[in-house]
Amino acid sequence: MGATTLDEYVPLFATKQAKGRTAFRLFSSSIFAVIALIWIYRLIYMPKSGDSLRLAWILLFGAEVWFSLYWLLVISVRWNQIHRSTFKSRLSQRYEDKLPGVDIFVCTADPTIEPPLMVMNTVLSLMAYNYPPEKLSVYLSDDGGSILTFYALLEASYFSKHWLPYCRKFNIEPRSPAAYFSTISNSISKSTEFLSIKKLYDEMELSIETAAKLGRIPNEVRTQHKGFSEWDSVSSPRNHQTIVQILIDGRDPNALDTEGCALPTLVYLSREKRPNYHHNFKAGSMNALIRVSSNISDGPVILNVDCDMYSNNSESVRDALCFLMDEQKGHEIAFVQYPQCFSNVTKDDIYGSLLRIISKIELAGMDGYGGPPYIGTGCFHRRETLCGDKYVNGLKFEWKLGFKRKEGSVIELEETSKMLANCIYEKGTQWGNEIGLKYDCPVEDVITGLLIQCRGWRSVYFYPEREGFLGVPPNTLLQTLVQHKRWSEGDFQILLSKYGPLTNGLGRMKLGHQMAYCVYLLWAPNCLATLFFLIVPPLHLLKGVPLFPKVSCQWFLPFAYVIITVSSYSLFEFIISGGTPKSWWNEQRIWLFKREASYLFGFMETMLKLLGFSKSAFDITAKVVDPDVSQRYDQEIMEFGASSPMFTVIATLAMLNLFSLIGGLKRVITDLEGWTLESLFLQVLLSSIVVVINLPVYQGMFLRNDMGRMPSSVTIKSTVSAILLCMIALY
Repeated sequence: MGATTLDEYVPLFATKQAKGRTAFRLFSSSIFAVIALIWIYRLIYMPKSGDSLRLAWILLFGAEVWFSLYWLLVISVRWNQIHRSTFKSRLSQRYEDKLPGVDIFVCTADPTIEPPLMVMNTVLSLMAYNYPPEKLSVYLSDDGGSILTFYALLEASYFSKHWLPYCRKFNIEPRSPAAYFSTISNSISKSTEFLSIKKLYDEMELSIETAAKLGRIPNEVRTQHKGFSEWDSVSSPRNHQTIVQILIDGRDPNALDTEGCALPTLVYLSREKRPNYHHNFKAGSMNALIRVSSNISDGPVILNVDCDMYSNNSESVRDALCFLMDEQKGHEIAFVQYPQCFSNVTKDDIYGSLLRIISKIELAGMDGYGGPPYIGTGCFHRRETLCGDKYVNGLKFEWKLGFKRKEGSVIELEETSKMLANCIYEKGTQWGNEIGLKYDCPVEDVITGLLIQCRGWRSVYFYPEREGFLGVPPNTLLQTLVQHKRWSEGDFQILLSKYGPLTNGLGRMKLGHQMAYCVYLLWAPNCLATLFFLIVPPLHLLKGVPLFPKVSCQWFLPFAYVIITVSSYSLFEFIISGGTPKSWWNEQRIWLFKREASYLFGFMETMLKLLGFSKSAFDITAKVVDPDVSQRYDQEIMEFGASSPMFTVIATLAMLNLFSLIGGLKRVITDLEGWTLESLFLQVLLSSIVVVINLPVYQGMFLRNDMGRMPSSVTIKSTVSAILLCMIALY
């Protein structure tokens, strides 16, 4: 059956408004009305000029106004939530014999922190999509220029001839071999087919791991493929020529699996690196992939995934095409963004890795305004939108239905592709600016998606019942903090740049969409108000100076209402999103740590860059698992271990609030009339919450003896710093 005409239009996807929107809008409006009463209280009881409390009062009022306005942004995202569903059977009926080619990009950068075996499991899961294999092309970009990664990909290409038929025969999920074998049931594990494919996988794993331990590829193996000769002229990972190797040519009639079915095209790319040329990190890698793939397969749809994000749903390509190929609405969609999900999160998500509220609530809310941001992985793009095309209202996109391979031999394609990934190709062009991913930003994905939306395109957020992709989350606190430091720094740089939603998006984006973006772009400056609340009220508690109304005062009620309702709704929202009370508490802890450490350093880094004292860098989250660290992670014991300025800040604030709470409680106990507790109740409550939330920090500082404890140097510095702050406040 061919494509339907407009009169016969039956959608390929459905959009449904979230339930309870009206009730939520009334609820949030009541909170904001009560917040206005808190502002009135601050203005009425403002200390007179010359009063020593006046400055602290003004700053506290400023912090409360900041949190109130930021809360308004957070609420605005929730006002227009929508949820999507697809009709893949309709897609198959209309386009099965005319499905477009799909080019899949996988980026890796360092085999020492991104193990090649993990990367190969990702590649194999993507090759095994439930999609015509002759229309799939998988590209691995190796920015580490590692011969080990190339060897691992070669081994994976051999194994794929057995793995893909096995996936089709048993219709298995997931299709990452490692993930599949770890979850397989005993009944299937006894079958002959299972034992055979498991043996082949074990052999591939042994070959790759042996080569990794040796640190080289055996000479007898190097003679098996011409590609190994490329490393004869490689000086170092940062100084080598472009390497392009087509390991499986999907055009070749002999490129078949063990059942005689076609195999996807498989390509290895390591772009040229020279010491005197900036390589622009992941954005540069993606742009090289866009150009090289256009010369080899030129699929009109591009999927990019991180090297640890294996496919968990073999139908993801077809789901994405339901949006992109919808005859009425698909022409305006630039990209389809899947959530970033993880496979080995602890029971109560100790590091808040799932970002449950962002994934389940906020991105769905952004979809209601114009679409989610591009988050760098699990995203299906129209090729032309990544190449700078603008959306023209009313213009219907003409798909290149069917599939036509590029002409030329493998060697010719490899040679012509090399020049597209050399260091000088982009010189004097708009690559990294108007074309491809944007350069000079730590979050190249977010700014690129924002620029695409400012060109008139919209995006779609799709959270299927079975997650599309699963990755490896950080398993230490420092990894989590460093990752969020980079995100907050990059987001804040976007806000301050000419490409931000409030500048470049003015008149091009809906107001609600601009506000939704600001929820994340303001992460970094959020640290200032947070730090004020963590320092000033506790120090005034230590001195016995109240900054909030008495419990018996009528002005206490607005504060109580906001505290109770906001906290209760936060917990309710988290639980309906699939969380537990304990995981909610863990997430509150991590958000506090991020605000007082990650966002602080992200804010300072941005300010230094604006002043010309710092340059952008790209921190790769390690995927190598240390057995001891992994054991503590599984037991949900917080990992400190390393000496970091971020830990010093966290520990100092934890100790400051502990000392202030002890001092404040001493005043309360010695006050026989009870006036002190009534006046200082909210400050006691604030410090008590901070102390309880920091219990793992105190344990790491004073009660633990394992290698994951807080380093002694951090414990000493933070304790001394907290004591000095208390002494300054008292004297």
